[in-house]
Amino acid sequence: MEITEIRVTLRDEDRLKGFANVTFDNAFVVRGMKIIEGNNGYFVAMPSRKRPDGSHQDIAHPVNAETRRLIEEKVLAAFEEAQATEKSV
Repeated sequence: MEITEIRVTLRDEDRLKGFANVTFDNAFVVRGMKIIEGNNGYFVAMPSRKRPDGSHQDIAHPVNAETRRLIEEKVLAAFEEAQATEKSV
């Protein structure tokens, strides 16, 4: 599996810093990943829906830690690039 495209949309909210749409193998896209500023730095939250009890359930997510790490590294790198581009404009 290869990440073939990442599109980042920046936000300037309290903890929500952006959204990412990630395309895999030029064939499958996951939209709505959130880039969140946590207490220990940035992290990527998978798209989720709110359940009737108020909790959230991921709609799409990696099934192992290695894949989660790969996605997070690439999304955060694209996020940093988007921030740098915005600052230079």
